[in-house]
Amino acid sequence: MASLPDNVKTIVDGKNFATIATINADGSPQTSVVWIGRDGDDLLVSTVKGRLKDRNLRRDPRVSVTVVDHENPYNYFEARGTVTFTEKGGSELINTLSHKYTGGDYTGDEGTDNVRVIVRITPEKLTGYAL
Repeated sequence: MASLPDNVKTIVDGKNFATIATINADGSPQTSVVWIGRDGDDLLVSTVKGRLKDRNLRRDPRVSVTVVDHENPYNYFEARGTVTFTEKGGSELINTLSHKYTGGDYTGDEGTDNVRVIVRITPEKLTGYAL
């Protein structure tokens, strides 16, 4: 497990979007732009159970996440690692991230049967100019 340096934590803690890369069943890459948070040195992403990135990561837990500082795009990092999942706290995480990025509650799942999951990314390798 790679420890996150303080400048990387600052990028994650800011209103910076992340791009998460997963591997499709046919071996091709798949990327999604997501909100991101952290718990210590682990990166946290919310998704809905059954979506493509969820299915991809359950089949192959290897992942790459890139976060670019929107105020200085030359300041970025990539974390490569593996993921674990939990449904516990999934709704709370998406609401916390919504407050971080939009300033308000998350209402995107209202009226749906979506099951929110937390994708916990444990970085094994860090690269980029923020390091």
